[in-house]
Amino acid sequence: MTERMDSVEKAVDYVIEKTGGEIRLAMPLGLGKPNRFLNALYQRVEHDPALSLDIFTALSLGKPGAGSDLEKRFLDPFAERIFADYEPLAYLKPQKKGALPANIRVFEFFVQPGSMLGSDVAQQHYISSNYTHVARDLNARKINVVAQMLAHRVVDGEDQYSFSCNPEVTLDLLPLLKARREAGETIVAVGQLHRDLPFMENDAMVGDWLPEMDLLVDDPDGHRCLFSTPNMPVNIQDHFVGLHASTLVKDGGTLQIGIGALGDALVHHLRLREQDNQRYLSPLKAWQIPGEHQALIDQEGGTARFQEGLYGCSEMVTHGLLQLVDDKIIRRPVYDWAPLQQLEMHNPAEPGLALLDALREQSAISRRLDRAQLRLLKRFGIFREGVTKKGEQLLLPNEVAVANDLDDRATREALKAVFGDRLKGGMVMHGGFFLGPKAFYDRLRGMDDAERAAINMTRISYVNHLYGDETLKRLQRQDARFVNTAFTVTLLGAAVADQIDDGRVLSGVGGQYNFVSQAHELEGARSVIMVRAWRERGGEAMSNVVFSYGHNTIPRHLRDIVVTEYGVADLRGKTDEEVIMAMLNVADSRFQIELMEQAQAAGKLRKDYQIPEPYRRNNPEHLHEIAANNGEQSFPLFPLGSDFTDTEQRLLKALTWLKEKVSHKEYLELGRDALFNEGSEAEFERELERMDMKTPEGVREHVYQRLLLTALEAVSH
Repeated sequence: MTERMDSVEKAVDYVIEKTGGEIRLAMPLGLGKPNRFLNALYQRVEHDPALSLDIFTALSLGKPGAGSDLEKRFLDPFAERIFADYEPLAYLKPQKKGALPANIRVFEFFVQPGSMLGSDVAQQHYISSNYTHVARDLNARKINVVAQMLAHRVVDGEDQYSFSCNPEVTLDLLPLLKARREAGETIVAVGQLHRDLPFMENDAMVGDWLPEMDLLVDDPDGHRCLFSTPNMPVNIQDHFVGLHASTLVKDGGTLQIGIGALGDALVHHLRLREQDNQRYLSPLKAWQIPGEHQALIDQEGGTARFQEGLYGCSEMVTHGLLQLVDDKIIRRPVYDWAPLQQLEMHNPAEPGLALLDALREQSAISRRLDRAQLRLLKRFGIFREGVTKKGEQLLLPNEVAVANDLDDRATREALKAVFGDRLKGGMVMHGGFFLGPKAFYDRLRGMDDAERAAINMTRISYVNHLYGDETLKRLQRQDARFVNTAFTVTLLGAAVADQIDDGRVLSGVGGQYNFVSQAHELEGARSVIMVRAWRERGGEAMSNVVFSYGHNTIPRHLRDIVVTEYGVADLRGKTDEEVIMAMLNVADSRFQIELMEQAQAAGKLRKDYQIPEPYRRNNPEHLHEIAANNGEQSFPLFPLGSDFTDTEQRLLKALTWLKEKVSHKEYLELGRDALFNEGSEAEFERELERMDMKTPEGVREHVYQRLLLTALEAVSH
């Protein structure tokens, strides 16, 4: 019996009583954590050494932290505006500092990128699992409490609940917990309601799982600001990665992408491809696409507008993917009835006698319909509601009774009046979880019924896995492009996305391996790894294409397509030497010779090999020249909108310039020089006012002001 409570403290009392104080708690990643309940539980255990709490989760989100005084001046007012009264996770700071109480442990299978590199305890308690295996692994740890935020609405006086942003692991985990509960184990399921959480339908509806929810908690203090992730800037380097990747997306196909600036860049150029094709093509023509890349586009991708549209199937539903849905680029519906999906693959199916006959040819329905078949025909809009079966007859809405025989002429003629206008139940997007900026949540909340019904937030085993419902998935996921990111790739095609060279976890595997593996199993599918060819830190350029690396996320035997800002490397089925040649062609020219010589010294590349002339122009200057000739509409800094004001956007560019261009030693030297140079206070008055630096006090603030002005001048010209 589900119990409703108005206090998280009461819920904590209940959980402690039922578990005996030995609590093993599972929570969703990202947005769906019930912070209010979790924090009350944490504080209770923290002050009672007789209790113990093990937390199993992922992607514990925290407000961005500032490194320098300049960053603090920028971030604090922004964070105050964006995060407002967001309730931080009580365990996050102690976890980072290695200062958790002795009776509390936190285990994560994915962490906020880079956030735990300095935390030994977080590194030691990291669980490396493919996302599709997380429910299995959580159950093996004998989870006895599961808790998450739920969305709530009232329809016709009836309360309805939704797993909303995080059904992905929950829907796989609940059956496992139910089996243990039925075997006599104590399991407690807690749902904390949040009025602003977007309500998602379809599989995300709690529905049949409501009896498994022991507690529904509606704490008045629990409806605080949802955590949001503001869109970050997309620089010219990112734009060209996205531009090249956009040429590999095939019309009529399937699309998965991840979060971040590279994903935003891809979305932007897909939108341009559809909405302003000449503008889209212009930088590609200026780039002078090599012959092998053009052949790949012709065979696997495209640069024309989308005539059929795409279907989205992505672990994470991002702001960008939702934008593609709104733009009707993601619009190809799929149906969870394999015979119907088989017919829909070739030509858009329409309700009618021809469709009935085609379904009969597949043995999906019989000459004489049974009740289950009739339900399917009505569910997918082939028949209108009101058609029923009684004995050996079909009763039609106009009170006509006909023989239940699809070969009967009179029946066939009468059925023409009960066919639907169009198919129903099509999904344009399957997703596992969502997270994004405030505008993204606003859009989800503002959807009409039809828009909401076309997005199915569902279990992660469905989205990330090919196995289970395999026939249906193969039919739906035609010409799939699984587009993910890495921070490093090797010359032999291995990709690194989760862990750095010394073994410390940067983020996590998540679903990346699953999608890459799917790409090799699905006919017509390709895995696309997007990576920046180089990075800059402290004024020093470093290649992200390396000969070898101490760890990989995607092994080289699963190599497929790698995209950098300098083009596309098709690695599938190629020899090691051919792979090295292709990777050299998309590396930054400043590092090509050194990389080539490393490969030659290892005996993996012929000694007389020379990098072809067209690929020796791989440098940032070339990209910026093309971008300058095509204008800001082609390469905007925030293609999907921004939570930053115009003034903050200029400051963000300047602070990024300081961080990337200047080493610590140079930073001090620049500060000393800036102290004795006059800056452009009048030109950047708004920026100085936003940073509270119009009238600096003391030498330190004066130096910071001059540093900021130097950076603003550098990025403004």
